[in-house]
Amino acid sequence: MADQEARKTLRSLNSNTPTHVKFINKSRQMVRAWWLNFSGLPVSYGDIRPGGSLKMNTFLTHPWVFRTSDGYVQLLADREEVYFPTLTEYEDGFPVYKDVLIISQVNTLQEYCCMLIRKMVKREDFDKLDIPECLKSDLTRTPDLLKELQIARAQYSDG
Repeated sequence: MADQEARKTLRSLNSNTPTHVKFINKSRQMVRAWWLNFSGLPVSYGDIRPGGSLKMNTFLTHPWVFRTSDGYVQLLADREEVYFPTLTEYEDGFPVYKDVLIISQVNTLQEYCCMLIRKMVKREDFDKLDIPECLKSDLTRTPDLLKELQIARAQYSDG
């Protein structure tokens, strides 16, 4: 019941039931792990290099989201945009860390082109490119995790 409420509000509810996870970066980019605190605000837990992992002692009602380190690309954890931990299994009295794979989503051609241009062209040179204005606008848009979470909350509460 509590985990359903956490899904609807996209925030941590309590720290009653500990869980243990190992976030594994299967993408080709640096990934930043974000815990959604009790107010629903993202708290960074640092970056995970490609092929690297991050072991976390967390709690059942604590949601997590993942973005590339530059914030532009949303990633999936266990194939979900928002990861909600599951109950920990124990072996000989010790917790077994659940492997949670962090993977890239399939991007549109436009999103992929923007990622490449951002890597190859300095921000101050975007206006010099011979591309449509709508693409220049997309390129200059800065990531806004709080805005993305607002949209996600609306989707989760409708679902």
